[in-house]
Amino acid sequence: MNLTLHVWRQASPDDRGRFVTYEALDVEAHMSFLEMLDVVNEGLEERGEEPIAFDHDCREGICGTCGMVVNGRPHGPWKRTTVCQLHMREYRDGDDIWIEPWRAAGFPVIRDLVVDRTSLDRIVAAGGFISARTGSAPDANAIPVPKAHAERAMDAASCIGCGACVAACPNASAMLFTSAKVAHLNLLPQGRPEKAMRVIDMVLQMEAENFGSCTNHGACETACPKDISVDFIALLNRDYLSAAVGRSG
Repeated sequence: MNLTLHVWRQASPDDRGRFVTYEALDVEAHMSFLEMLDVVNEGLEERGEEPIAFDHDCREGICGTCGMVVNGRPHGPWKRTTVCQLHMREYRDGDDIWIEPWRAAGFPVIRDLVVDRTSLDRIVAAGGFISARTGSAPDANAIPVPKAHAERAMDAASCIGCGACVAACPNASAMLFTSAKVAHLNLLPQGRPEKAMRVIDMVLQMEAENFGSCTNHGACETACPKDISVDFIALLNRDYLSAAVGRSG
């Protein structure tokens, strides 16, 4: 099939950027979306043109590196799927596809479809860890964990930090990401001693990174490739209020 791509091209952070139209010819349905872009880039390089810059690594929906908005939807039209796992059988011959980077003040564009997501790393660095003494591995049953807590912690830990939640949110909020990173530690016994400090520090860092406020729009949960629930945002709000009251007291 033959497709028309409208791709956001931006040479540098200071460049205004614009959409540029390319023809993707003889695209096979079994190709992934990124493989299709690889073929387009090969053609651009053969013609002496600058290839389209985009992030990618594992291409297995695990690392969270890839990320772009496809026809207005982060990671494209499939739910619970990263863009590297989106396949071209979704499209039909003659389709127009609009491709652009994440749009958020906290994700400045570096080049083309590549954005700077180190803001998410700084949120994690602010408190997404425990200070437990290291040593030999403890017995698996040394610290009993209620099954419900363990399962919720695992659900939160499935966040891959891709940033789709931010890109989908009309306020460019990072609350779903932050709440998941807070919850997967706070729900476990090892994370309890630093729970209040973790919540305060990570929320303050999130606010410092120019992300917007959460207004319970719900688009973040819909766009999340790991189907992380907005219930974690409610949990974060409760924990933050409790920590703030405790600190003021």
